[in-house]
Amino acid sequence: MVMASLFGLSAPIDIEIRYNGQEQRKQIEAKVDKDRREKFPLYFDGETVAGKINIRVKDGKKVEHNGIKVEFVGSIEMFYDRGNHYEFRTMQQELAVPGELRNNTSFDFEFRNVEKQYESYHGINVKLRYFVRVTILRRLADVVKEQDIWVHSYVMPADGNNSIKMEVGIEDALHIEFEYNKSRYHLKDVIVGKIYFLLVRIKIKHMELSIIRRETTGAPPNQYNESETITKFEIMDGAPVRGETIPIRLFLGGFELTPTFRDVNMKFSARYYLNLVLVDEENRRYFKQQEITIFRRQVDDEIANENNSTLQLQPNESL
Repeated sequence: MVMASLFGLSAPIDIEIRYNGQEQRKQIEAKVDKDRREKFPLYFDGETVAGKINIRVKDGKKVEHNGIKVEFVGSIEMFYDRGNHYEFRTMQQELAVPGELRNNTSFDFEFRNVEKQYESYHGINVKLRYFVRVTILRRLADVVKEQDIWVHSYVMPADGNNSIKMEVGIEDALHIEFEYNKSRYHLKDVIVGKIYFLLVRIKIKHMELSIIRRETTGAPPNQYNESETITKFEIMDGAPVRGETIPIRLFLGGFELTPTFRDVNMKFSARYYLNLVLVDEENRRYFKQQEITIFRRQVDDEIANENNSTLQLQPNESL
């Protein structure tokens, strides 16, 4: 968006930013606010970002300026801290020295082999953006235009991928054993597991499994946590008996997931959990959560969603 000049008057300049090969490049659709989605050209770490800037002078008016510059920016924006954007990556090129714009003009720009160490992310309280910003410096008010790109990152989890197996329950009332084939899943993966009832002395009505994304922004004492349920479904209806096994097979590709983010630039995290909930006949809820790791593979980058699964149990009371 071009910033308005003072006194409510629109700037006498239009700026257009076009990336080289923009029409052929894969487009990623992302939510930019509650009710709006946009498409952005996809780039990767180390890839050159280049294109053309077209400047149109409205009505042939002469426009004085104090220079024109273009920047490539990586920024983290906290919604609760509006006005303070943390720019972790900035590269700048000067396009024009102070002078006048009398006619429409164009400039080429190129930022070679740009490091983009984090993946783009639009969350509940935070955005991680990459964009090209053009600034026409003026005496009263600068004219600024920003054009976003989207970045995907292939960062494999550093540690192993062991299966998850545990026993949880309430003493002398409920004992359940969980087993899942692994703890780390790519975005197109399938979570395979089973739930085995060792002891059942509670009248269970049904059981459900959900994937939860928990977003943490800021640092104590100004830390904010927001959780959203990505999907929830019933995996058992009716009372189980001792020795019964409930199989689980969850395909992640149908959900709008991102990779796991941990302490990105010491500003935010986005982690995933499998949440298992048992509801008894008195509508008491018992739940247990288990964190899982989600990562992006290059082979299935054409789809930004993936499958994810992991469990544990814990009641709204204590287990």
